[in-house]
Amino acid sequence: MHTQPAPPMDTRINTRGFTLMELLVVVAILGLLVGYVAPRYFGQVGNAEVKAAQAQLDAAGKALDQFRLDTGRYPSAEEGLAALNTSPAGLSTWRGPYLKKPIPKDPWGHDYRYELRPQEDSFRVISYGKDGVPGGSGLDADLGL
Repeated sequence: MHTQPAPPMDTRINTRGFTLMELLVVVAILGLLVGYVAPRYFGQVGNAEVKAAQAQLDAAGKALDQFRLDTGRYPSAEEGLAALNTSPAGLSTWRGPYLKKPIPKDPWGHDYRYELRPQEDSFRVISYGKDGVPGGSGLDADLGL
């Protein structure tokens, strides 16, 4: 019988892996990248919501102008934006619907406000921004026509 001699006690077996220092360096680099990229990304999301709200406001404004061309007036405050999709009672010149779908809530989940200004023969459609209350700045600023 032939036996092999045991390896010397001081021989180390090669193991593959990362040292604690290497892992800490990688975590630090990832932290810096997230700290740099995340604010820019989330800032773009906020800008996209503002642009979406402005596009919805523009569509509502064009639909209201078409409503006025057909009926000779803007919807009353009571009729509101619903008059763009459903004919108000007794209005025979209504040729709608003026929008393919009812106006959705703004990108922050709030209803758009419609105000008729009869003295000026005009209207105002408003989104109160992210916070949903009048006034504010940044993403909380009011948007309107």
